[in-house]
Amino acid sequence: MTGSDIPSSFRLAYVPGVTPTKWVRVWHERLPHTSLELVQATAAEAPELLADGGADAGLLRLPVDRDVLSAIPLYTETTVVVIPKDHVATAAEEVSLAELSDEIVLHPLDDLLAWETLPGHPAVERPATTADAIELVAAGVGVLLVPQSLARLHHRKDLTYRPVPEAPESRVALSWPDAEVTPDLVEEFIGIVRGRTVNSTRGRAATPPRPAKDKARDKAKRAGAGGAGGGSGGARNRSAAGRKPQSGGRTGGQGGKRGKPRGR
Repeated sequence: MTGSDIPSSFRLAYVPGVTPTKWVRVWHERLPHTSLELVQATAAEAPELLADGGADAGLLRLPVDRDVLSAIPLYTETTVVVIPKDHVATAAEEVSLAELSDEIVLHPLDDLLAWETLPGHPAVERPATTADAIELVAAGVGVLLVPQSLARLHHRKDLTYRPVPEAPESRVALSWPDAEVTPDLVEEFIGIVRGRTVNSTRGRAATPPRPAKDKARDKAKRAGAGGAGGGSGGARNRSAAGRKPQSGGRTGGQGGKRGKPRGR
C-alpha cells in the first residue's frame, strides 16, 4: 500500500453504554494526521451499519453474524437491576433472581440480554426502549435489568442499581466487515484496544516500498565507495611493501663500514 492509498480518516461506530474515549485518545497520539470519526448507532443498527460500509469498525455487543463480520471480544459487562432509591433491595450489595420473583420486571424491545426465562412478572406492555423503561422504573411501575454501563448512561438521582450475578451478561466486542485482508487502519485500532505498544510491528500501516531504481542507485553508491576505499588501501600497501626499511638499511650500511681499526 502506498502513502496515497492509506485513508485519511477512520470511522468508528459505537453503541450506547460503550465508551471509546481512552482508545480515541491513543489513536490521536499515534496517528495525528488520520482523523477518527465517531458514529453512534443503536445495538440493533450497528451490525448492519458495518456490513453496509457505514463505518470501518465498531464497538458493539455480541453476538454478530460471523459470516459477515469479524469480531474480537473485549470485555463482559455485569448485569444490574435498576430500582428506586427507596426500594428494599438497596439494603443488599447484590440481588438474586429469586428476590425479583414478586417484582414487575420490565422487558424493553431493545433489551440486550439473552433471557431463557425472564424473572418476576411481565408488564402489561413492553416499553419500546431502555430509556422508556427507565422512566417507568422512576414512576414505580417495575424494575429493569440491564448491563451496568446502560444503568450509568441513564442515571437519575432518584434511581440506583445493584448487581445481579445470576443474570445473563452482555459482551462488548470490536467488530469490522469480514475480508480476506484486514485493512491497515483496522489493524491499527486492533492494536490500540489490545494494548500493543507504539513500536509493535503488528497493526502498523504498511511502509510504502522504495522504487527499484532508488535501490539500484544506492547499491551502485555503496559499490563505488567500497572500490575507492579498497584501491587507496591497496596502493598504500604496495608502496609500503616495495620500500626498504630506512632505519634497518642505514644500520646495516653503517655496520658494514665499521670494524676494528687496522693496525698501523
